[in-house]
Amino acid sequence: MQPARRPQPQAPYRRLRLARLAAPSLIALAACPALAQEAPMASPPGEESSVDDVVRFEADKVRYDTNAEKVFADGNVVLRHDTQTVRADNVTWDRTTGKILANGNIRFVDDDGNVVYTDQVELTDEFKAGAIEDLLVVLRTGGRLAAERGTRDEFGNMTLENAAYSGCAVEDDKGCPKKPSWEVTAARVYFDAKEKRVKYKGATLRMFGIPVLPLPGLGHTSDFRAETGLLIPDFRLGAANGAEISETWYWRIADNRDLALTGTFYTGSLPMLTGKYRHLTNLGAFQITGYATRSGRIPLGTSLTETTVGQQRWRGYIEANGKLQFSPHWSLTGHGRLASDRTFLRRYDISRDDRLRSSLNLERIDDDSYFSLAGWVTQTVRVNDPQGMVPLALPVVDYRRRMTFDGVPGRFELQANSLAIVRTAGQDSQRAFAKAQWDLRTITGMGQEVTLTGLARADVYHSAENELTTTAVYRGVAGWQTRGIATAAVDVKWPFVGEVFGGTQVLTPRVQVVASPNVRNFEIPNEDSRSVDLEDTNLFSLNRFPGYDRIEDGVRFTYGFDWTFQRPGLKIMTTVGQSYRLSNQNSLLPDGTGLSNRASDYVGRTVVRFDDIVKFTHRFRLDKNTLALRRNEFDATVGDHRRYVEVGYLRLNRDIASTFEDLQDREELRFAVRTPITSAFSVFGSAIVNLTNRDEDPTLSSDGYQMLRHRLGVAYTDDCLDLSFTWRRDYVNIGDAVRGNSFQISLSLKNLGVK
Repeated sequence: MQPARRPQPQAPYRRLRLARLAAPSLIALAACPALAQEAPMASPPGEESSVDDVVRFEADKVRYDTNAEKVFADGNVVLRHDTQTVRADNVTWDRTTGKILANGNIRFVDDDGNVVYTDQVELTDEFKAGAIEDLLVVLRTGGRLAAERGTRDEFGNMTLENAAYSGCAVEDDKGCPKKPSWEVTAARVYFDAKEKRVKYKGATLRMFGIPVLPLPGLGHTSDFRAETGLLIPDFRLGAANGAEISETWYWRIADNRDLALTGTFYTGSLPMLTGKYRHLTNLGAFQITGYATRSGRIPLGTSLTETTVGQQRWRGYIEANGKLQFSPHWSLTGHGRLASDRTFLRRYDISRDDRLRSSLNLERIDDDSYFSLAGWVTQTVRVNDPQGMVPLALPVVDYRRRMTFDGVPGRFELQANSLAIVRTAGQDSQRAFAKAQWDLRTITGMGQEVTLTGLARADVYHSAENELTTTAVYRGVAGWQTRGIATAAVDVKWPFVGEVFGGTQVLTPRVQVVASPNVRNFEIPNEDSRSVDLEDTNLFSLNRFPGYDRIEDGVRFTYGFDWTFQRPGLKIMTTVGQSYRLSNQNSLLPDGTGLSNRASDYVGRTVVRFDDIVKFTHRFRLDKNTLALRRNEFDATVGDHRRYVEVGYLRLNRDIASTFEDLQDREELRFAVRTPITSAFSVFGSAIVNLTNRDEDPTLSSDGYQMLRHRLGVAYTDDCLDLSFTWRRDYVNIGDAVRGNSFQISLSLKNLGVK
């Protein structure tokens, strides 16, 4: 019995839909000779089933060969099975064997979202196994595989012959084909659909069509997951160690732990082993990095020719940091650094820091209070800086609480703090204080912002071996010392707003009065208030000294203004001010700090931002009498991330005695530039120049111009490749961290790794 002909569906494009169910309900349809015609037909609505083994057809034309049990679909053919689809120009479906042969402009999407493009593919009727010729596989995670031929098994795994893999796009923005900047070619490639992993046999890395590196045993994930294996090697040429090559073995211990072991081999010294362990826990995360090698070491201040052959010793460096969050309020943060000697980090180009600080800090933070129990130690790697004079601080306790009381205006803050400092060859001191501060901020009817402040503090100090401190004003008096501090302040701001030059300006004059009775300063050891200098950042501070050990007493008036101008794309901010005190403080505040006389120097800062193209910051201090620049500092950036020029300049002309720490005069110029020369290639460079002369620092060997370091390079960047070549030259010897040239190649391949 033949089924009756059904009406054609009403749609803009007439297409035939067939559904093959587990029950052979369409066998009768195939036996009907009247339906063997090239006319659009529709299957019954009830046959649009969601059963897993349903294959649905869409095509412009469908015909049947009842004798051969074959279905032929032509024109915009779409086959769907579960979440998989096949699009082709024509499809032949053998009902007897269940084989589906698709031809012409094929686009096959599997269960994982990977897309196969080819001209011919053979599949089972459940879209499982199949053979493919001349195919391109676009992985859902971004990579691409191309091959002359391949097979796909019932689990979605693919074996490709004469294949290539790349993380690059194969079309440009206009849809035209383009060659990838890098690819990995291989005689055979295996793609594991379940593990989402690509393995190669006979792999070679090609860049711009040129074979550059054999990669035996290469394998990687296709979805950016990290996995155990070797990473891409790193190449470098330096003056201190010669040519070097680094190879890293990465161990993916678990999803929350990994270990990277790097072996670095040099032509000029023995190999070095580096290890980096990272661990993510339920409470937080931490990581540990270590370096170890044997090499000769030249002491600081010694000529390179004075080193003797065979002075090999173990050298290294270890660094660890992490944070544990025990609760929403409690946390523990740690950071540790330790080097075997003062030149190891510079010689092996690990870091150029001159002090290595280690700290441990237990904190509790909530809306109204803060508690910290901390300790820190510093290792100096400076020339002629004795380690025995560097302090160890343990413990450092700080507690603060903000409070308000009904019926009492303003806000109160209580603070308790203690510090113990120990030196192996220097002065030891301990400190504890308690402080209470009250602040009341109001807005008057005329728009003035008035802040009233009252502060009271009680200190207790103890120090020993004070004579070991070379700068007398830092020593204090040995034994127990106490002092009381009281401060009252009034701060008034009065903003004026108006329109000018097509934008809005805000001019805010500001006046502050601060009064404190005479305070015992010289009897107290000075540990944390040594680097005093008048700046725009501390102009209106209650105490212009950093830290707690020195207090600026007496009565002073501070005045200045803030000016801001804004219009679309442009913002200018300026701060200028000066202070005047009723008494001199030249014994407490050294000459050259800008604060020693009754009238201070003028200080200010100007910031200019024009869109995201121009960023300019200028900070200055002018001598109150001569208007000479005592501090002149600016940082300017012009451009964007692709093309920019950065210039930084600093000159400190303060004439402070050399006995004071960290306050010496200096002059320095820094600049960096980057510019593209094509859409992908760019050149870059940077330099640091010491412009300090012997009048400013008599210890210098140069006089007014000394190049410290420069760097030049060329880079190539596209959607899947970052490649750069850098030449750097250091001009200063520091022990065995010798001056000279170094060259480095940096390579980053999308989906494969970074080195």
